[in-house]
Amino acid sequence: MKVLSVTSELFPLVKTGGLADVTGSLPKALMSCGMETTSLLPGYPGVKQQFDTAVPVMHFDNLLGEQATLLRGEFDGLDLFVLDAPALFDRPGGPYVDADGNDHADNWKRFAALSRAAAEIANGLLPDWQPDLVHTHDWQSALTSVYMREMGCKVPVVITIHNLAFQGQYGADRLNAIGLPDSTYTTECLEYFGDISYLKGGLQTADAITTVSPTYAREILTPRFGMGLDGVLNERVMSLRGIVNGIDLDVWDPATDPFLPRNYGATTLKRKRENRNVLLQRFGLEEDDGPVFSAVTRLTWQKGMDMFADTADEVLYRGGKIIVFGKGDHEIEEALKRTAARFPGRMAVHIGYDEPTAHLIHAGSDAIVQPSRFEPCGLTQLYALRYGCVPVVSRTGGLSETIIDANDAAMSARVATGFQFHPVNPDGLRLALRRALDTYSDTRNWARLQNQGMKTRFSWERSAEKYAAIYRELVRRRVGDAQAFDA
Repeated sequence: MKVLSVTSELFPLVKTGGLADVTGSLPKALMSCGMETTSLLPGYPGVKQQFDTAVPVMHFDNLLGEQATLLRGEFDGLDLFVLDAPALFDRPGGPYVDADGNDHADNWKRFAALSRAAAEIANGLLPDWQPDLVHTHDWQSALTSVYMREMGCKVPVVITIHNLAFQGQYGADRLNAIGLPDSTYTTECLEYFGDISYLKGGLQTADAITTVSPTYAREILTPRFGMGLDGVLNERVMSLRGIVNGIDLDVWDPATDPFLPRNYGATTLKRKRENRNVLLQRFGLEEDDGPVFSAVTRLTWQKGMDMFADTADEVLYRGGKIIVFGKGDHEIEEALKRTAARFPGRMAVHIGYDEPTAHLIHAGSDAIVQPSRFEPCGLTQLYALRYGCVPVVSRTGGLSETIIDANDAAMSARVATGFQFHPVNPDGLRLALRRALDTYSDTRNWARLQNQGMKTRFSWERSAEKYAAIYRELVRRRVGDAQAFDA
């Protein structure tokens, strides 16, 4: 079966978060299920620099008013289409924001163009390749199915919600500029509180909706987590399914990781100490036996990092050290920096992100802190488990499904893998940090937590088969409908 995956980022070519990890690793996992995935992504400068062996296969003279070329090739085991539209994507900054951290003013057009190109491909644009199914991801490619239905294209579409908080909401006056008729401005399609929502349009027109954990699939049906779309999702609940994300066990493997000064495994966990020493030196922290707590995340309200700024002293006053690695909201960045300034040599805050350092932090830290107010799935805690780094997480979304709390029963049964807390507020986080610190002082119990975490295997194998089953059912249904129509 041929699948077209449409995404705004894909590891290792371009990454701002977990979306890239998923869209980069899921296609590889689907191969064993008989799925041949080709991914379409924008031609950002960094993508084109790395993807320099691609060949042009189609030219668009008027893609929402812009010139564009569709490139095709292979990179790191992935089959790819790249939409080379210089007026839309060839600019400094990131995929969504400029060099100053502000949203690109024309994001509404940039990702509508990506979706329009995807719809054209699905509708038979290329003489030698047409997908049996299209898989879109988040608001940036959600318009694909809207365009497809307007074209009369009946190829099935799956849309995956990676984070419902980002919806692609723009003024209704953009509708004609993105090449869609007024008939799509209805509550059954794009209309959203007087505006248009790209994500809502995708949710209304896709054949199946998935999200990245069963718990999050239930949570988004409620007003608290539904972000204004709970009504739409409840209407489509029979088409909604939660599938936990996996991780690429080849990329995230402490035994072979090329970014680590010292490789190790569950049976050689003592070698982890060497990575810890390098990590402390890298961030200018004191080298002693106190535990190292780290956070590798976007520094935002959703991720609860304002709460961590308020509770970090719980770790620091008890002899621990803290490393914060990420970027996000300026106010939260500054709050964390102020906390670090009070504890020189004990807490470091680095604003930015790079993949090698993220790997080193997991390998050198004792615990990873993820106090998210909501978390569709989360991948950081899965990486941490793999590296013998104990997660401290809020009890929400995918965090609640992937971490087994170190309560007395779980510790006695030797199945615990981390620490959960609820309610999700500073007091809850502070108590979880205390529990983790108390357990760290018991060397044997801490080692059990590390070993149990390293035994867990959140690979893509099971989850990929669940996606493949959805694909097969939708294609089977489409074939059946076509046969019934012909009859």
